[in-house]
Amino acid sequence: MEQRLPKRSEVPVELTWRLEDIYEDEKAWEADIENGAKLADELSKFDGKMTQDAATLLQAFDLYEKCHMALSKYYGYASKKSDEDTSDGHGQELKARALSEYTKVEEKLSFFDPELLTLSEEDIEKYFEQEPGLKKYEVTIREVLRTKEHVLSKEMEQVMAATSEMAQVPSNGFGMLHNADLKFPTVTTKDGEEVQITNGRFVPLQMSPDRELRKEVFEKYYSRYKEFGNTWAALYDGEVKARIFNAKMRHYNSTFEAAVDSNNVLPVVCDNLIESVHKGFDKMHRYVSLRKKIMGVDELHMYDVYTPIVKDYDVKVTYEEAKEISLKALAPLGEDYLDIVRQSYENRWIDVVENEGKRGGAYSSHAYGVHPYMLLNYNNTLDDVFTLVHEMGHSMHTWYSEHEQTFFNSNYKIFVAEVASTTNEILLLEYLLAKAESKEEKAYLLNHYLDSFKGTLYRQTMFEEFERKTNKMAEEGVPLTSDKLAEVYYNLNKEYFGEDMVSDPLIAYEWCRIPHFYYNFYVYQYATSFSAAVAIAHRILEEGAPVVEQYKKFLKSGCTQDPVSLLKIAGVDLSTSKPIDEALEVFGNAIEEMEELYK
Repeated sequence: MEQRLPKRSEVPVELTWRLEDIYEDEKAWEADIENGAKLADELSKFDGKMTQDAATLLQAFDLYEKCHMALSKYYGYASKKSDEDTSDGHGQELKARALSEYTKVEEKLSFFDPELLTLSEEDIEKYFEQEPGLKKYEVTIREVLRTKEHVLSKEMEQVMAATSEMAQVPSNGFGMLHNADLKFPTVTTKDGEEVQITNGRFVPLQMSPDRELRKEVFEKYYSRYKEFGNTWAALYDGEVKARIFNAKMRHYNSTFEAAVDSNNVLPVVCDNLIESVHKGFDKMHRYVSLRKKIMGVDELHMYDVYTPIVKDYDVKVTYEEAKEISLKALAPLGEDYLDIVRQSYENRWIDVVENEGKRGGAYSSHAYGVHPYMLLNYNNTLDDVFTLVHEMGHSMHTWYSEHEQTFFNSNYKIFVAEVASTTNEILLLEYLLAKAESKEEKAYLLNHYLDSFKGTLYRQTMFEEFERKTNKMAEEGVPLTSDKLAEVYYNLNKEYFGEDMVSDPLIAYEWCRIPHFYYNFYVYQYATSFSAAVAIAHRILEEGAPVVEQYKKFLKSGCTQDPVSLLKIAGVDLSTSKPIDEALEVFGNAIEEMEELYK
């Protein structure tokens, strides 16, 4: 019988996070909302005069920082209260109130960046000399000024702002069709159970040991996407056209250049990724061949990609055991690192178990001046242990950054955000592999590792390549029809998976269901972060203390340099292909180990 989820009130308090560390009670929360509004009103008085001299600019920035600290704190608190139980009306009211107040404040502060951009480089240098206190905000100021050549006149910026809502239409349309309107047929399992296919059930059904069921689900699922191929193509074409308009107006050479510049990353980083992954196709093809061999099938199809190749291995890990394992696995990072991890366990930084209405998944969230928080839905599986150390990596990155940097300087960019979390996962994996006692356990762990490479380094690079190819086509005037998009995707799929994989014709329509294609070249960052983490974790294990110190310096640096320069502190240079090549070498070694187990 299926066990009932506990109500929020029934969860042991020691397994819940302590939000009182942010605000003692809701009166204190209300007071901060009022404080944020007052600070915004005070700051709005600087509109039109904040850049008149160095002292005035410093006064404005001090208010700007205090205001954003209040926004971050009160919205973060309300969001976490809401996530505890999404069915609780009071939590939803808090979040809605916080969002409403947040939006009002941001509207009042909208003058800030455009006015800052009226200053020349010479003005800024002079102001830094005249008012040393401005140095605190130098990183923020220089980041705004960095994009100055792509900022338009005040009137044109108003036009661009007016078009931003229209630019969201393709993404919103995709979301409505994908999540709400698109309905799939049902399938019948061997047990006679009728199951309706949904986007959420697709991957779990593709993991089924019943191969006929997997095939039926695959065909019915993608046939439904194909039926709406012209609509998906029109939505994606609208997304790309909006990007082209934005890039042209802001004087970029391409949509891709505009996208990476927002992260202060050069296009060569992504070029290196694609080039190295292409050179490493032989390893991916070898992995596919190994999967085919272990599964014992005459033909390997796209509906065989998700099903586990290691059968009959299941292990339960309690949360108490997971904490102990995490401390042992992360020991190479030093006692000071472990002390903070212990604090998170002892002082209730983590909301651990699932309860009725609790938000799904897992995340790490910051609360500047307090400590990070983590939301889990721990269910005693080995995957949950990986999730725990993953989110702990995010939290430790946040903890180090916020203890070393000012509020604005602690806010590291998305490009580096997955490095610390993935480094922790790899340290855990290497620890578990070193102590694995049975062939099944080792095979399970190696398969987990291999699937991480396949799903992150290869698949996300393939997605990135699809985006780049199709954006370039549109920029050259080629219409993005359903047939053309399917052709590009199908050819990439064949290239990435190789000859031992039957690229079933319907896989050509997988592009239709990928929401990341509306995230403006986001996906390559998963692959670069993964590669950087592989390099860092292995250097830590091989070289020890000196590398750990470099790594911690990176964790403490927030956003004080551009992302590629920050990673150089940790010994990883993503302006070259070396980290990608080394990660692919690790993938190759893991394949060899798996091959040895199945000789």
